[in-house]
Amino acid sequence: MSELVASDTAASQRTTLLSLIYGFMPARIVHIAAELGLADWLADGAKTAAALAEATQTDAGSLHRLLRALASLGLVDEVAPGRFALTALGAQLCSGAPGSLRHLAMMFGGERAWQCWGDLPHCVRTGQSGMQHLFGVGSFEYLAAHPQEAVTFNKAMADITRQTSRAVVAAYDFSRFRTIVDVGGGNGTLVAAILAGTPTLRGVVFDLPSGNAEAPRQLAAAGVAERCRVIAGDFFHSVPSGADAYILKSVIHDWDDERSVTILRNCRTAIAPGGKLLLVERVMPERMAASPSHLRAAMLDLNMLVMPGGRERTAAEYAALFAAAGLELARIVPLPEAVGISLIEASPAAGGE
Repeated sequence: MSELVASDTAASQRTTLLSLIYGFMPARIVHIAAELGLADWLADGAKTAAALAEATQTDAGSLHRLLRALASLGLVDEVAPGRFALTALGAQLCSGAPGSLRHLAMMFGGERAWQCWGDLPHCVRTGQSGMQHLFGVGSFEYLAAHPQEAVTFNKAMADITRQTSRAVVAAYDFSRFRTIVDVGGGNGTLVAAILAGTPTLRGVVFDLPSGNAEAPRQLAAAGVAERCRVIAGDFFHSVPSGADAYILKSVIHDWDDERSVTILRNCRTAIAPGGKLLLVERVMPERMAASPSHLRAAMLDLNMLVMPGGRERTAAEYAALFAAAGLELARIVPLPEAVGISLIEASPAAGGE
């Protein structure tokens, strides 16, 4: 019996390892489905592979094989031979759907990410990001020179930010503040949600001109444009001064420690007495274990390595960054609605800059 158990265990472990070895394949399948807009074409009902091939200008036989793979992943259902319908899981790839992940799938499965992840051996050996090694520039410089990829990136970030914004507003009381500056605030999705939930608050969206170009439209759509200014600038040089709250969502994880401290120190210099600095970031476990949540955290941390050259950090690592910038960690507030993300609150350190 013990030999049978050992044999079953070995077979199970082999199956698990094989699924990891083949793991890149489903990601690429989901990516091409998102890129072709298959969920949008199926949103109004089941269609044949031939009809979808005509609509997407693809080879019918090859698309049929892709659709069978999507059916095996649960994204579509083969309701009759060669005829496919969208599932609830696959509907998350529809454009504009609440919680849509289409642009995220396009971004992570796109050529730039594909090449950078292929450069992982170099990144591990040298510590250099795949972006710098392969393209000679950082992620944001690259996007500035490739507008179409920037559109996909910005839409993916906006999709994520919408969900995270709801979690931030639900978990934290912003009514104590007079003015909040969203540093690296992009199109203003986060600060718009905060202002909508806090009628007495005023805001600023601060980013590079290419980053916050869409902010006026977003703020107007949210009905908060009269309470929010849009200011262009570079957070490595300075940030707007005098506010009593500064928030940075998914900014610090893009950068190495030296540049992260520069950003945080500029916020520390700008903040009004008694003010707060808030980060919305993933907090890495102090010790890793084999679990779905830790796996997701580890994969995203490696993505920071191969793409922008940043990193996800533990609570202790954030505390060290704060100390170097004249701040001190006050508390970490988990955001249950944004799995794995926390709001990290810091205050100016006594006797700091």
